[in-house]
Amino acid sequence: MKEIYPVPDKFKETARISEADYFKRYQHSIEQPEAFWAEEASKIEWIKPFTQVKNTSFNQDNFKIEWFADGELNVSANCLDRHLKDNPLKPAIIWEGDHPSRHKIISFSELHDEVCRFANVLKKQGIRKGDRVVLYMPMVPEAAIAMLACARIGAVHCVVFGGFSPDSLASRIEDCQAKLVITADAGMRGVESYCH
Repeated sequence: MKEIYPVPDKFKETARISEADYFKRYQHSIEQPEAFWAEEASKIEWIKPFTQVKNTSFNQDNFKIEWFADGELNVSANCLDRHLKDNPLKPAIIWEGDHPSRHKIISFSELHDEVCRFANVLKKQGIRKGDRVVLYMPMVPEAAIAMLACARIGAVHCVVFGGFSPDSLASRIEDCQAKLVITADAGMRGVESYCH
C-alpha cells in the first residue's frame, strides 16, 4: 500500500529547500548523476580534490564501484574545522542524558579542542593511520569525541553496542584486529547505572 502524507505548511515555510527545487534537484540527480554528485561533493572541503566522480565496472572479471577515488578528505575537519571561523560558539552537540539533570551543550570550538586533545592522546598511545580502534561506550559526548579523534588521525573506529556480552565484544575486537579499546567504567540507562 502506498500512502502519501502531505507536508504541513509550517514545515514547508521553514524548509531549507522548496518542493519545486527538491524535485528539480532530484531530476538532475537522475539525468546527470555525475554532475549532481560533483556539485554535492564540492560542498565539503577536500585535502586533495577528486578528478573523477565515479569509476564503475560491473564486468564479472573486473567488478568495482569507486566514488571520488583519487580525492582525499578528513571527516573530522569537515565536521569541525570548517565551522570554526563563522560559528565557533554555535552548538555542535546538544546532549541529553537519561536523567533529566544530565545535559550538555558543546560548541564547535569546545568540541574541536576536545577532539584535538583526544587525537593527541591516541597518537601518544601509538595509534596511527589505518589502525583499528574499538569504541565500547555509552551514548555520551565522549563517544562522538573519540570517533572524531580517530577520524582526525586516520584511524578506523568500530562502534560496538554497549549491551553485548564479553564474548561478543571479544570476538569483534579480534575480528577487526583492534589495537585499542576505548570504554567507560559505567553508563546510565534510565535511572539505573550499569558497568561497561
